[in-house]
Amino acid sequence: MNDHSSLTDLLIIDIETVPGVPHFQQLPDEWKGLWMGKISKTVPENISPEESYADRAGIMAEFGRVVCISAGYFYREKNEEIFFKIKSIAGNDELELLKNFFNLVEKFREKRPRFSFAGHNIKEFDIPFICRRTMANQMQIPGFLQFSGMKPWEVNMVDTLQFWKFGDHKNYTSLSLLAAVLGIPTPKDDIDGSMVRQVYYEEKNISRIVEYCQKDVVAVANVILRFRNLPLLTAGRISIS
Repeated sequence: MNDHSSLTDLLIIDIETVPGVPHFQQLPDEWKGLWMGKISKTVPENISPEESYADRAGIMAEFGRVVCISAGYFYREKNEEIFFKIKSIAGNDELELLKNFFNLVEKFREKRPRFSFAGHNIKEFDIPFICRRTMANQMQIPGFLQFSGMKPWEVNMVDTLQFWKFGDHKNYTSLSLLAAVLGIPTPKDDIDGSMVRQVYYEEKNISRIVEYCQKDVVAVANVILRFRNLPLLTAGRISIS
C-alpha cells in the first residue's frame, strides 16, 4: 500500500442510498421524462422504466438519496494495540443526516487536522454522491469536501479500490470480492446493496441497513490493515457509539 497516512488519521466511511421515491410511477411526470433521458443510452430496451428505476435510481445522486452514513476510525491504547470505533447516522431526513455527518467530520478534524477520508470506491461513489446530494439539498459543500482543482496527491482520500487496481484503470473489484481474496470475513452475510431499497421502503427496517453499512466499514478497515501487513480487527477491538 503506497499511502503513508497514519492509521489514526483515517476516517473510514460508507454510505447507503435508495431511490428518492419507492417506485417509478410515483415520480412527477417531468421527472419520469428526466429518468428516461438519463437511462436511454445505457439500459437495454427490454428493461422497463419501472425495473430500471428500482435497480439503478438509488446509485444516481440526481434520483437517489442517502439514508445512512457510517464512519469509523482507528485508535491505539497505551499498549499500542489497535482498536476501532464506529458511529452511524441514519434516518429519513436527508438534510438533517448530512448536517449531522458534517458535524461529525468537523469534530474528527479538530482532533486530527491531517485526517483523510478512506473507503472502498469513495472517489467515484460515496464522496461524489454526498457532494451532489448536499447541493441538491441547497447546502454549502464544506471545505473538507472541496476537491475541485486539486492535484491527485492533494486529495485527502484513501480508496482501497484504487490501491487494488495497481494502475489498472479498467478493473473494478467489489469490496466482498476483495475481502474474500485477502482472507477477510465477508461483510455480506445478511443483505447486499441490491436489497437496500426493499429493506428501506418495504420492510422499513433502517436498523438492518445501518448494521450492513457498519459491516462494510469494518471490512474496509481490515482491508487497510491487510495492505499494511497488520493483524485484523477482532470483535473485542471494535466498538459502536
